Amino acid sequence: MLNWLKQTYTEENDSVMVDNVTNYSRGFWKGLFTCYDHYFIPRTNNDLEQFFRRTKACHRRITGLRNWNSYIIRNGEMIVLVDDALRQKHVIARLRTVSYETYTQRKARWSNRLSEGVQRRRFNRNPLTFLQQLEEQWDQTAVVR
Repeated sequence: MLNWLKQTYTEENDSVMVDNVTNYSRGFWKGLFTCYDHYFIPRTNNDLEQFFRRTKACHRRITGLRNWNSYIIRNGEMIVLVDDALRQKHVIARLRTVSYETYTQRKARWSNRLSEGVQRRRFNRNPLTFLQQLEEQWDQTAVVR
């Protein structure tokens, strides 16, 4: 946002205003105004509520469930952004700008992030089976060494 401000207000009499905004905003933490860095993130509270409501309503239509906590836990907290990205016009063009290496790195981080919840649900569903599979994996790694 500050870069846009500096590029837009380049006249000499604008420098006081640009300096004032720059000095004032130094106290803000990074990420506070993410909505100005990324056009697809809603800017106001009302827009943000509508943004979440669209995904929640779609989930309710598909599953018939009002509560979507398990949906978020299973798919991750970024599922709202994914659902919204699929509705955007230029999503294919934006995806083409991402290198394959970056994609694989992010995918690995995402899989690790979700695997914690998957293991927790497997344990909660059937603790004995989960622990037996864990012991089998442990035995296999002990034999390989």
